Amino acid sequence: MSTQPTNKPNDAHDGSGSEYLAFTLGSEEYGIDILKVQEIRGYEVVTRIANAPEFIKGVINLRGIIIPVVDMRIKFNLGTPTYDQFTVVIILNIGGRIMGMVVDSVSDVTTLTPDQVKPAPELGTAFNSEYLTGLGTIDERMLILIDIDRLMSSSEMGLMDRMAA
Repeated sequence: MSTQPTNKPNDAHDGSGSEYLAFTLGSEEYGIDILKVQEIRGYEVVTRIANAPEFIKGVINLRGIIIPVVDMRIKFNLGTPTYDQFTVVIILNIGGRIMGMVVDSVSDVTTLTPDQVKPAPELGTAFNSEYLTGLGTIDERMLILIDIDRLMSSSEMGLMDRMAA
């Protein structure tokens, strides 16, 4: 007898849950709203920009659009990043602006029902808790859910103002 999870992918649009793209940074697993994700690409060499903060790796040409690429591992001091076949760039569309986010790996798309999302405790995590929407729990797995809109448009990232200028 099969013990498949009861939340089937086609249940995601009936209002019972939200879909999150799960990815890893260091030893932690994070989730962002799948609707903010435009595409997922393998890591490619970026063009550095002079005087940009260290966490802004540079820019890439995405089908004729030049987009900034942020390395989240550098931004949140998660050790020295390594770039290998698992390293990916998640292309995000935040408020009509396209940007890339480098992460260690992407695992899957997960549907979480409201009762599977718990409030984020005030902890000294890499992410300031104002950028967390909660903790998603699926069996023994826990996803740290990030408000990617708020994070990428924050003044500390400096992406929106710079891109609008």
